[in-house]
Amino acid sequence: MIEFTQAIARPPGATFSQGLSTAGLGPPDLALASTQHAAYCDALRACGLAVTVLDADAGFADAPFVEDTAVLAERVTIVTRPGAPSRRGEVDSIRDCLRGLRGELAEIRAPGTVDGGDVCQAGSHFFIGLSARTNADGAAQFGAIVRAAGYTASTIDVRGSAKLLHLKSGIAYLGDGRLLAVRDLPRTAELARFEIVEVDARESYAANCVRVNDRVLVAAGYPRTADLLVARGYSPLLLEVSEFRKLDGGLSCLSLRF
Repeated sequence: MIEFTQAIARPPGATFSQGLSTAGLGPPDLALASTQHAAYCDALRACGLAVTVLDADAGFADAPFVEDTAVLAERVTIVTRPGAPSRRGEVDSIRDCLRGLRGELAEIRAPGTVDGGDVCQAGSHFFIGLSARTNADGAAQFGAIVRAAGYTASTIDVRGSAKLLHLKSGIAYLGDGRLLAVRDLPRTAELARFEIVEVDARESYAANCVRVNDRVLVAAGYPRTADLLVARGYSPLLLEVSEFRKLDGGLSCLSLRF
C-alpha cells in the first residue's frame, strides 16, 4: 500500500452552495461545511500527512473537490480535464501547485474528459470509470499515460446499473489486494483479481472511503461499513461530511494524496 506523506486540499468558498448536485438533499450550510473540512484536514494530519491548504476560490463553487482536477501516482502526475464545463477552470491553480510540488505533468486534452473521482488506483493497476464526467477519449488518454509509466489500466462503465456519478462513488482500494465496493458495480475480469468486500445496500455512500496509511477514513453514520472494516483488521476514522454529500461529494473528493 502507498505510504502517503502529503495532501492538497481547498476549503469551501462563499459560492459553495451553488455547486453542482444530483443528490436532492438541499443546499449545504457553508459554516458547517467549513468546520467539516477543517476536521478532515486535521484527520489527514493525524494520519501523518503534511497538508497544503489552498485558498478558497469563490469563482468555482465545486473547487473543494480537488480530487477531480488531478491524479497523483508514484511515477506520474496527471492534470485532468473535468467533464463539467463549469469546473474546467479549477485545474489552473492545481496545475501551478503541482508544478512546484511534483515537477513534470501530463495532461488530458480535448475532446477527452476525465474527473479524478473516476480513477481508482489499486496497487499498480488503474481502474478508470466511464461516467457522465469521464468519456471514452479521456479514459483512453489516461490509460496510455499510465501504461507508458509502467502501470496497467482498464475501464469500468458506471453509467448503467450502478448509476454512479463517479467510479469512486462506489469503490475504494483498501490495500492488501482488497476493494470495498457497492453491490451493483459491474464486475470486470480485472476486478476478479481482487477480493471484493460488498457494502450493505443501505450504506452505499460509505463505499467512498479512503485508506490513508494505517487508517481508513469513513463517513460517519454508517456503522455496518465501519464494522466490515474492523472485522478485516482496519482502523476506521469516522468523519462528518454531510454538507459535501449534498453536492455529490465524499471523502476521497476533498484531497489529493501523495
